[in-house]
Amino acid sequence: MFHFAMNISEIYYLAPYLGSLGLSLGVFVFALSKRGAPGTVSYLWYVGGQTLWIFGFIMGMISPTLESKIFWEDFQYIAMILIVIAVPVFAIKYADYKIRYPQLLFLLSLIVPTIFIALLATNSLNHLIYSNPHLQPTYFFQKLDYTNTPFVLAYAAYSYLILFLGITLLLRRLIHPYELYRSQTAIIIIGFLIPITGTILTLLNVLPANQPDPTAFTTAIGNVIIAWGLYRFRIFEITPIGRDKVFDAMAEPVVILDNKNLIVDANISMLELLGKKSGEVIGESAKEIFADFPIPIKQYMQVSYARAEATFVVGNINVYYELTVWPLYNERKEMTGRIYISHDITVQKELERELRKLNSELEDRVRARTWELAEAYDTTLEGWARALELRDKETEGHSRRVTAITLKVARSMKISEEDIEHIRRGAILHDIGKMSVPDEILHKPDKLTDQEREIVKEHPYTAYKLLSPIPFLKKALEIPYSHHEKWDGTGYPQGIKGNDIPLAARIFAVADVWDAIGSNRPYNKAWPREKMISHLVEQSGKHFDPIIVNIFLGLIEKGEI
Repeated sequence: MFHFAMNISEIYYLAPYLGSLGLSLGVFVFALSKRGAPGTVSYLWYVGGQTLWIFGFIMGMISPTLESKIFWEDFQYIAMILIVIAVPVFAIKYADYKIRYPQLLFLLSLIVPTIFIALLATNSLNHLIYSNPHLQPTYFFQKLDYTNTPFVLAYAAYSYLILFLGITLLLRRLIHPYELYRSQTAIIIIGFLIPITGTILTLLNVLPANQPDPTAFTTAIGNVIIAWGLYRFRIFEITPIGRDKVFDAMAEPVVILDNKNLIVDANISMLELLGKKSGEVIGESAKEIFADFPIPIKQYMQVSYARAEATFVVGNINVYYELTVWPLYNERKEMTGRIYISHDITVQKELERELRKLNSELEDRVRARTWELAEAYDTTLEGWARALELRDKETEGHSRRVTAITLKVARSMKISEEDIEHIRRGAILHDIGKMSVPDEILHKPDKLTDQEREIVKEHPYTAYKLLSPIPFLKKALEIPYSHHEKWDGTGYPQGIKGNDIPLAARIFAVADVWDAIGSNRPYNKAWPREKMISHLVEQSGKHFDPIIVNIFLGLIEKGEI
């Protein structure tokens, strides 16, 4: 056990070293809380080694005897071994490098440190580490001084080689497309290099005045930089993980070609699809490797972008692939190659086929159901028309005749069949509003009074109230509601004129009057054909649309009416 009696000056002298120890412990605790991030465990070994080294340095500095100082010097060497082992492991993990036989390489990396530890343990017998150890007085504490043996220098050279190898791996990671990850890597590299610089100064015996070793201070500076990076760039919180792993883990076969169409990379899915190992593919000509490949990669080796589909049979099953080609550019915007991604769309194609089949079946059902509904509607409309004819015997057959005439005129005007169907329904229902007219008025053989005529003139509005709530008859309503309107605006119920009158109602008006004056009624004998034609001509531009009258007369002349 050591007994120290330090004065205030000595305590002040130790304060920076204790601060460095506290800072290392703080960084260690923070990294411990992020130990799930890539490389954090190996970084814990690194900063743990630093913490132990600073602790051993402080204890060695205040130790009063040569034996105790040698003990803590051994302690520092072991702590430094942890750092040397941890740096390359951290670089590989953090940068996500793929290496073969990682466990074997790690075991091999332990050989030299193990030999050095053995030499430390047996130094009292072989004196291969400490040559001529002795105490040298300094301003505050005595300092352990000894001559570096060839074994120490050889191990130092080995350690620096390993450390700089790890930093080199990190330097390669600076080539990253995202600034955040570049900044994180740069901070880590600087945080590693500064303590290493301190050890080199110590090895070269370049020491500040009254200071036994600058490494504790350079370690503190490095940790300050790392701590700033932990806060500013969220090191170990946002990490560039998985780029290489994601590439290999992708289910889609992916291959990358350079500008000479040589294969520079291929993921596991592509290698499995090719049935080859990476050594048989990487560096080979894509034209040869994909000569008989079912996905048409060889057809798109001279393009910068393409999208194509391919189909081939595997075990009597159609397999569908979608090939996408994307260009790859360097930082100078020069194209360096192309990436080919083959996406299996077999399931999608099967779903599309099933969906088309289902849609076809649904369309057939909808058509059948629509036809059934339309037939049911039409049957209902015909029933309404027959009920009205049974009530008004004098106009029996009028609805059927006037409907047929209206449809002839409409078709001669090239009106679409969809609109003609609405016209047909409207023609059938044109007098449905007369259901509200009392029998004594509807069947009256004499001339109607003005009051009775006003009651009859209400039937278009009655039709509107009856049919407008039915969406199916929205377009068909034009005839029942407007067939008594006149071209010159003197009709009813709205008094509209000209083209404001729906076309269907204008056509029907001509057909309705033509059938009415050409049929025997109790109050009116059928007119001669010549008189009927003259009436149409006379009422053209008054009661009727002149264009429709001309068309109607043309059909009469052809004998179609």
